[in-house]
Amino acid sequence: MTTVIVHYQEITLKGRNRSWFINMLARNVRLALADLDVVEVRSTVGRLELTLASDDHWEEVRTRLSRLPGIDHFAKAVHVPADVDAMAAAVIAGLRGRTPLPFRIKVHRADKRFPIKSPELERLIGQQVVDAVGWPVELSHPKFVVRIDVLMTEAYVFFDREPGAGGLPVGSGGKAVCLLSGGIDSPVAAWRLIRRGVRVPLVHFHSYPILNDVSQEKARELAATLTKYQLKTRLYLVPIGAFQQQVVVTVPPELRVIIYRRMMVRLAGRIALRIRADALITGEVVGQVASQTLENIRAIDDAATLPILRPLIGTDKDVITKEAIRLGTYATSIIPDQDCCTLFTPRYPATRASMESVLRAEAALDIEALVVEAMSGIVIEDRRFPGTGAETIENDKMRRLLAQETQP
Repeated sequence: MTTVIVHYQEITLKGRNRSWFINMLARNVRLALADLDVVEVRSTVGRLELTLASDDHWEEVRTRLSRLPGIDHFAKAVHVPADVDAMAAAVIAGLRGRTPLPFRIKVHRADKRFPIKSPELERLIGQQVVDAVGWPVELSHPKFVVRIDVLMTEAYVFFDREPGAGGLPVGSGGKAVCLLSGGIDSPVAAWRLIRRGVRVPLVHFHSYPILNDVSQEKARELAATLTKYQLKTRLYLVPIGAFQQQVVVTVPPELRVIIYRRMMVRLAGRIALRIRADALITGEVVGQVASQTLENIRAIDDAATLPILRPLIGTDKDVITKEAIRLGTYATSIIPDQDCCTLFTPRYPATRASMESVLRAEAALDIEALVVEAMSGIVIEDRRFPGTGAETIENDKMRRLLAQETQP
């Protein structure tokens, strides 16, 4: 059997509902490792304890735990009685064969009823270790730290601590719908909310069959990657080509991007209200492109029926790119595709659109009829991790409900 100790941090700041967050994290750990011979996941004092049937899947366990929101750090541990000699023996066994380094023992008494205080435990165990293996002690700036968590009758010794994603368990922070463009920014924006415990369904707008279906395939790949972090994802593929054709013949060229964005916000908001989500998410960054000036953002927000969260709004592009690379979305995001706005974007879009001009241009369109038309052609796909792929939701009733007018 292999023991893994999972530590959380932000959850410890919670009050009376702390146990609810812990149970949510434990559930997510079970789901994430469901196919990896996990014998047990249980909550102990201030941590989770995982029991694995063997070491065979440790590398995959490490990978999955490292990206699961709510985990601060984790480590394989040696489970021993809460006895000084037993703890020292476990440390000595773990250090044999390693290159000697200046080290220290760091003890945390999770159960303060244990009679020996942490500094004294560190001294007693450290002395036995020095006598046995001869490693030099360095308390201020050690090159190697051996950590011991002590409960009342048992203790855990671990040597190589692995960083987690931090944040809060997915599912603990409500639900918000992300407008997924297929570019670099929106998957990172989705991840930042996932890390805060928010469940994030994804909505991708496309112009197929007017344009090719590459953007849809990219959206599917990005959804699959994000599912590794939030464990289940619903992806909505919404056709807006017919709407864009209407815009081209009725709206002044410089305002088309704003009108497209307002329509996307309406459609995503319609979905969000139907699935009881509380906000929308976009990957917008102030000044990055023409539609993302403050004036244009204000004009886009005017069409929203829910708050729009923009977690990247003041972030530099290089920071976003590095995060996309780390998340594993970057390689998919940079694949060339015919974005739904590419064919219909004017050469010189308005950068400071006034609300008066936007509303006047939009008055020439039958907005509600176009919303119903787009929603009636929606394709809905579900993904789970671990899993074998996407499941298309063939539910005509659901599509009809999404297409119906919804009041906020």
